[in-house]
Amino acid sequence: MPPTLASLVHHSALKLTVRAGEDRLDVPVRWAHVSELADPVPYMEGGELLLITALKLDAEDPEAMRRYVKRLVGAGVVGLGFAVGVNYDDIPKALVDAAEEEGLPLLEVPRRTPFLAISKAVSAAIAADQYRAVTAGFAAQRELTKQALNAGPEGLLGALAAQVDGWAALYDASGAVVATAPEWAGRRAARLTAEVERLRERPAPASSVVGGPDNEDRVELHSLGTGRRPRAALAVGTAAALGTAERYAVHSAIALLTLTTERSRSLHAAEQRVGAAVLRMLLAGEPDHARAVAGDLYGGLLDAPFRVIVAESATGSAARADADGLGGIVEAVESAAARAGEAVLVVPEGERLVVLAADGGAAVSACAAYAAALEAGRAVPEQAAGDEEQLVVGLSAPAGPIAAAAAYKQAEQALSVARRRGRVLVEHEQLAAGSVLPLLADDAVKAFADGLLRALHEHDATGRGDLVASLRAWLSRHGQWDAAAADLGVHRHTLRYRMRRVEEILGRSLDDPDVRMELWLALKATSPE
Repeated sequence: MPPTLASLVHHSALKLTVRAGEDRLDVPVRWAHVSELADPVPYMEGGELLLITALKLDAEDPEAMRRYVKRLVGAGVVGLGFAVGVNYDDIPKALVDAAEEEGLPLLEVPRRTPFLAISKAVSAAIAADQYRAVTAGFAAQRELTKQALNAGPEGLLGALAAQVDGWAALYDASGAVVATAPEWAGRRAARLTAEVERLRERPAPASSVVGGPDNEDRVELHSLGTGRRPRAALAVGTAAALGTAERYAVHSAIALLTLTTERSRSLHAAEQRVGAAVLRMLLAGEPDHARAVAGDLYGGLLDAPFRVIVAESATGSAARADADGLGGIVEAVESAAARAGEAVLVVPEGERLVVLAADGGAAVSACAAYAAALEAGRAVPEQAAGDEEQLVVGLSAPAGPIAAAAAYKQAEQALSVARRRGRVLVEHEQLAAGSVLPLLADDAVKAFADGLLRALHEHDATGRGDLVASLRAWLSRHGQWDAAAADLGVHRHTLRYRMRRVEEILGRSLDDPDVRMELWLALKATSPE
């Protein structure tokens, strides 16, 4: 504890006597300051014990003393020490009354007690308190380190909560609660996810202080991570502001949690190389070799149906496909997999990202949710105005290790369709279950269709017949003359004549099924109804 007025009064060597404000002696003293100025307020910072002999004060003037004491209280002075036997044999009643009126503790300092002795006592008490805080901080650091090594982040949070006499929570890269201590703090920590997301929008390191849920406590939030984008966050809730020892404990916890949640660059690079090798073997049709290389790292993933996810920026440029461009979806997928205890393989591949994730698992769901948020225009926290909004993703159908190459091709095809349609994510299964007609919206297909049918449209524009409508009706009726003629309201001989004109103008035979297919698709591309 820092020195207080009470501790100074009880100091046997100082012989101080309380003359006013006896009920306010428990206030901490930040320093002892001597000043005989009539107005020392400009030189006060707050928390001082002011020592005077009233050399330049009319201490017997009640109005002057009221103004003097009021200024001291306003400046945050916590106590006034008055030396008797120097200018006054006793503390004037005007000063005692003013101190009582303002609630300012007034201490009588006997002549045999020099001000220097009081200053030394305050300084020694402050130094002792700081030493205790540092010692307690080192002890807390040892305990936190022990728990981090033996029990992981959960044990560390428990030790931290005990040190600060409060609660602590760890959040992952997506802002979800990973662990809390004690357990009852889980619901309280979950209500702070919005504050955590706002913190993660700021470059690391970052911190903020917020009122706890329902103003139950005071909560400090700290980002964790060494990169520009924080990978996790720590929340510490207490009933009051942290003291020096508690502050040491929190800073130690931040350092230790950063080490435990932030993998080293070399280890991360090594894992990526292993993942890339496993992916190459799967695509080469060597699942047994892939399992042998993956070992326990990805082995579970390769023993069950998985999905292949291919993602890249809409521009396809390397600058937009770097860690910043694809970092959002990587964090979403990896965080979801970690919370669910799933294995996930993430491989940067040139200008794109390839992910293998368990079919029906949390990682695939997180990918779809992330894409849906972008599709709906809802900014993902740290990507609110970034390149991630240009993301395109292709998702394969479920596959096993033997069919990995086919699944990769499916994801690429879905990615291509997503790019053409201006979508964020397309699943290959959606393409197989849907219609081919939306694919005709491609500009190249439309250009081909316009060129193929241009001569027929030019013919119809002269008013010499309706060849385009007749061709559509004939193709829709699969070449049945009577049915098509009835649809058009013309004689079947008229329709036969028009189809011969179509063949003459186009220079193609309608007996060729390829020609009929191209003409039907061209009609759909130019006028799909």
